[in-house]
Amino acid sequence: MSRPAALEKRLGYRFSNPGLLEQALTHRSYGAQHNERLEFLGDGVLGCAVAEELYARFPRLPEGKLTRLRASLVREEALAEVARDLDLGAVIRLGEGELANSAEPRASILADALEAVFGAVFLDGGYAAAREALLQTFGSALDKLDPERPAEDAKTQLQELLQARRRQLPEYRVVRVQGAAHRQSFEVQCALPDLGIVATGSGTSRQRAEQQAARAMIEKLER
Repeated sequence: MSRPAALEKRLGYRFSNPGLLEQALTHRSYGAQHNERLEFLGDGVLGCAVAEELYARFPRLPEGKLTRLRASLVREEALAEVARDLDLGAVIRLGEGELANSAEPRASILADALEAVFGAVFLDGGYAAAREALLQTFGSALDKLDPERPAEDAKTQLQELLQARRRQLPEYRVVRVQGAAHRQSFEVQCALPDLGIVATGSGTSRQRAEQQAARAMIEKLER
C-alpha cells in the first residue's frame, strides 16, 4: 500500500509511522492487522476533541444542548460523510466479500475507519495533533452547527416524516446478529406495516443499524 499522501494533506497531518495509518485503513475483512483497536481508541479521542471544541465555541450553552450537538457530529452518518469528504473509501483495504457488496464501503465501515484514523493520529502525534486534525476535517461541519437546531438523526427524521403524512410509526426488529460478543454486527429491519414497506440496515451496534435502516426507509419514501 503506497503512502496516501493526499489523505495526509486533507488531514493536515503527516505520519511519522505510516504503518499506523495503513492499519487504520484496514478493515477486518482484509486481514488480521485490522483497525478495530484503533477504532476503539479513536472513538474516545474524537469524542473528547469534539467536546472540547464545543465547550470553547459555545461558552453559554448548557450541558444538554452541548451533548446533542456532540451527538450530531459523532453519529455514524455524520462520520461517514466526513469520511467521504476525505475520500477514505478510495484507500480503505477491504476483503473480497466486502468489495463485492457495493461500489462504496458501507457507512459503518467509513465511520469506523475515520475513528481509526484519529486513533492512529493520536498514537503517532499525541492529542494536540489529533485535535488539529479534527479541526481540519470537521471545520465546515463545526461552522454549520446551530445550537438551537442540532442535526436530527435518521430515526427522528423518519418519525417526523411519517407523522406529517399521518402514517403509523415504524417498527424496528433485529433480524441477524453476527460475530463474537465483544464485536458484533447487527442487521435491523425497519417496517411500515400500513404501507407494506421494509428497509434494512447494518452496523456495529443495534443503534447504528437502526439508524441505517431508518435512513434507507427515508430514501424509499422520498423516491
